[in-house]
Amino acid sequence: MTQDDPTPSGEPREPTPAERAARDRVRRRAEGMTHHRAADALHAARQAAGDLTAADAATRAEVAEWQRITDALFDHGGPYTTEADAYVQGELTARREAR
Repeated sequence: MTQDDPTPSGEPREPTPAERAARDRVRRRAEGMTHHRAADALHAARQAAGDLTAADAATRAEVAEWQRITDALFDHGGPYTTEADAYVQGELTARREAR
């Protein structure tokens, strides 16, 4: 557990509105990026964040989303799109089914 995350470690939790907004901003910016551009954006996000252990949850979510997208593009060969992102599509499906 962290100070701003009251969920016990290992337990699934719903992201906060700030975390969700940070991930959505990253996804919008990443549209059309290749792996190299996403890696550059990840590097910039890490630099801006500084010490991630002291960063707020939204900043950590932003860096984590850049990392996830960069990893996904590593062997993808094409530009990033949310339509081709299995993680994003699964997340959207789960939200629809939860309603």
